[in-house]
Amino acid sequence: MNTNTALLLIILVLSSLLICQRLLLQKRMDTGLKEISRQLSDILSSGSEGQVMLFTASKPLMELCGQLNRLLLDRQKIKTDYIRQEISSKKMLSNISHDIKTPLTVILGYLEIMRLDDPENRLLQKVETQAGQVMELINQFFTLAKLEAGDTDIAISKININELCRENILEFYEILLQKNFTVDISIPEQDIYVQGNAEALKRILSNLVSNAIRYGSDGSYLGLALRKDNKSVYIDITDKGKGIGKAFAANVFERLYTLEDSRSRDIQGNGLGLTIAKNLALQLGGDILLDSEPDKKTTFTVRLKKFS
Repeated sequence: MNTNTALLLIILVLSSLLICQRLLLQKRMDTGLKEISRQLSDILSSGSEGQVMLFTASKPLMELCGQLNRLLLDRQKIKTDYIRQEISSKKMLSNISHDIKTPLTVILGYLEIMRLDDPENRLLQKVETQAGQVMELINQFFTLAKLEAGDTDIAISKININELCRENILEFYEILLQKNFTVDISIPEQDIYVQGNAEALKRILSNLVSNAIRYGSDGSYLGLALRKDNKSVYIDITDKGKGIGKAFAANVFERLYTLEDSRSRDIQGNGLGLTIAKNLALQLGGDILLDSEPDKKTTFTVRLKKFS
C-alpha cells in the first residue's frame, strides 16, 4: 500500500467517524427534544405544577429546559393569582349582595305598611311590585355568588326523584293551564332514587320549567320525562318553542346571558336561572345538558347520580 492510498484510507476512516459522531449527537438531540415535548405536553394537559426534567450532557438542551421551566413557573404564578382574585371577587359579590338585600328588605316592609294604609293607591302598588322584582333579582345574585364562592353547604342524601318531579309540575299547574300548554309527563311508577338535595333539586327543576314556559310559549308544549340507566338518572325538560341555535347553545349557562329574541318584557328573564341550575347540578355531582332543534324541540337534561 503506497503513501497516498494509506492517507486516503485514513481520511475516509476519520470522515466516517465524524459522520457517525454527528449522527449519534443528532439522534441524542432528537431524543431529548421529543422527551422535552412529551413532558411539556403532559404538564400543559394536566394543568399540574410540574417542571421539565432531562438528564443530558447537551448544554443547549439544558438551557432549553431551564427557559421552559421559567415559563412554566410564570404560568403557574399567573394561574394562582387569577384563582385568588376570582375567589376574592366572588366573595365580594356575595357580601355586596347581602348588604343590598338588607336595606331593600326594610324598604319592602315600609312599602307594605304604606299600601295597607292606602290599598287603592295604584302607584304605590307598582312601586312595591318593582321593588319585589329587584329583591328577587338580588336573591338570585346572592344565591349564585354563594355558589360560585363555595359558601353553600349542600347536604347530599337519598331523594325520591319521582315524587319531587310530580310536586314540581303541580306547582306550575295554574300557569300552564292559563297559557293553554299541552303537558306531557312521563314518570315511571317504580320509585327512582338519586344522590341529591331536595331544595337544590327543586330549584333546578323550577328554573328549567320556568325557562321552558318563558321561552317555549310559541309551542305551548311542556314535557317532563324521568329515565335512568345503570349509573345515572335523567330528567328531560322539553318545550317546542323557537329553540336555541348552535351559535348560542354554548352561552346559555353563562350568567346574565339572554337570547336576542327574548327582549320582550313578557318573556324576558334575568339570565341567572340557568346559571344557578347548572351550578347546583354540578355541586350535586351531576350536570345539565342541552339539545335543541330550532322551531322543533328544545330539551334540557338534568343528569344526576343514581342512589345505589
